[in-house]
Amino acid sequence: MTVWQDFFSALALVLIIEGILPFLSPNSFKETMLRITQMPEKNLRTMGFAAMLAGVLLLYLVRS
Repeated sequence: MTVWQDFFSALALVLIIEGILPFLSPNSFKETMLRITQMPEKNLRTMGFAAMLAGVLLLYLVRS
């Protein structure tokens, strides 16, 4: 596999995973998005950073 194939495979998986909740439960998705818009920016940054760290760690474990 080339780097581009890996990149687009990863992007496709992200899109699939991101689409699961709005597809299965649109009302819950809307409520969650409303709650997220009311969260302080600091909390969102912390959650985003934690998600990135978890992703890097998982990628490292899978690839090594």
